[in-house]
Amino acid sequence: MGKSSEAHICQCLSLLSTLRRNSVVTVSGNRRKTGEEFVESVMGLAQGLLQLGLGPGDVISIAAFNSELYLEWLLAVAFVGAIAAPLNYRWSYEEAVLAMEVVRPVMLVTDESCIPWYSKLQLHHIPSLRRHVSLDLPSSDFLRTSSNVLSTETIKKDSVGDAQLNYSWAPEGVVMICFTSGTSGRPKGVAISHSAFIIQSLAKIAIVGYGEDDVYLHTAPLCHIGGLSSALAMLMIGARHVLIPKFEAKSALEAMEQHKVTTLITVPAMMADFVLKFRGIETWKGMESVKKILNGGGGLSSELTKAAIKLFPQAKLFSAYGMTETCSSLTFMTLYDPRIDGRKLQLVHQERGICVGKPAPHVELRISGDGSSHVGRILTRGPHAMLRYWQGSLPNASVSGDEVWLDTGDVGSIDDSGNVWLVGRANGRIKSGGENIYPEEVERILLQHPGVNGAVVVGIPDARLTEMVVACVQIREDWQWISTSIRHSVSKQMLQMSSEILCQFCKEKNLTGYPVFSPKTK
Repeated sequence: MGKSSEAHICQCLSLLSTLRRNSVVTVSGNRRKTGEEFVESVMGLAQGLLQLGLGPGDVISIAAFNSELYLEWLLAVAFVGAIAAPLNYRWSYEEAVLAMEVVRPVMLVTDESCIPWYSKLQLHHIPSLRRHVSLDLPSSDFLRTSSNVLSTETIKKDSVGDAQLNYSWAPEGVVMICFTSGTSGRPKGVAISHSAFIIQSLAKIAIVGYGEDDVYLHTAPLCHIGGLSSALAMLMIGARHVLIPKFEAKSALEAMEQHKVTTLITVPAMMADFVLKFRGIETWKGMESVKKILNGGGGLSSELTKAAIKLFPQAKLFSAYGMTETCSSLTFMTLYDPRIDGRKLQLVHQERGICVGKPAPHVELRISGDGSSHVGRILTRGPHAMLRYWQGSLPNASVSGDEVWLDTGDVGSIDDSGNVWLVGRANGRIKSGGENIYPEEVERILLQHPGVNGAVVVGIPDARLTEMVVACVQIREDWQWISTSIRHSVSKQMLQMSSEILCQFCKEKNLTGYPVFSPKTK
């Protein structure tokens, strides 16, 4: 069997042009496109790219707000066998240049969001760059930054409409380069395959329940692996896409009401913004339509989970754990399901760590340790794993015999039910008095105290202990920080908090008694 039997993200175009032919599949501002119109736009753009001489292995960077045009570019680039390298529109000029020096794009596609650094780019020569494209119709401000700018519409109009195309593949099956800074601080390009995206899409369809009747709100940017993977899953299943340029709680909630959104993804900060926006409001128009929410990028606190359920009472709430190097989610967990028990919440935060659920069907996980404990480094392997870092090192790997596993860099365990428990980051470990202490472990205990609203734990150099554990805590508004060495005027209405109180609390929770605490009030 030839290439035609291999995975390709553009295989979704057949479904969109047939089953969704006359149905609206994208809504972006005032623009609405049916499946037929969307596919025609992708094909016109792909033909235009071929006529410009672009093909397998060429890298095209895209830096823009979310829109249906962004989706079209991602698919058209993949169709001709080129590789999309999305850049974060929030980046500074310096960060954008560093990323492009890594991937060496031949074309840069931008919109108005990037004018500040795009204008500076004219003064910094990127040797590989041959063409600049405005995603939408370029404004006068945009044109002033460069006199040689193409537009998406110009490329489509110059294409040959009757040409019959078959999609192509880049070497190694790479389809996108997604950026992550990891622990280095510099952007690293993660090479991801067609197979990885398709398998990730199937996992989300199977576990979260994405379906063709869904109306999916793009809350996450398409430069982020979470936003990309859910977008492609929704394209594969034939759902409707509602695209807002960037996340703002107000515009997102308005879009939910206007378009009867059924599904979205969040990170904790987004959910907190939603909750804050609706503080004191008991009902709103979108309460009934939202049925599925997938949270990633960090766990939701119990307090935020309860607030989310109140705001979206009909929604099944999931959490996911993953990373760019694994094409998004490795594990999934149902936090709340209104159909089963409207009052029951999964207990996620416990002393042993944070439960992130069970691996997706395609994911192999194992714990690598020294044998002295059930806790160790979390390893994974399978078609979901990255191919390599672009123009750089191979991924962190653990080799056992002939087996090669991707090292996630996280430390955790797997219980008898197959649930994965995260303890912390391996490189964040603090060595204190001969003990290995994970900051996340201490933070979890501190957050169980009723007076603590937030906590960050770090290690500082210490002559005797090697490192001393220090916690900065944010106490709640009705608590007052006191020091036993200083006399305080304490309000009778205020509850008291001190380093001694917190140290005693940690000891009662069987936490090694090393922490020293510094107050931080809200």
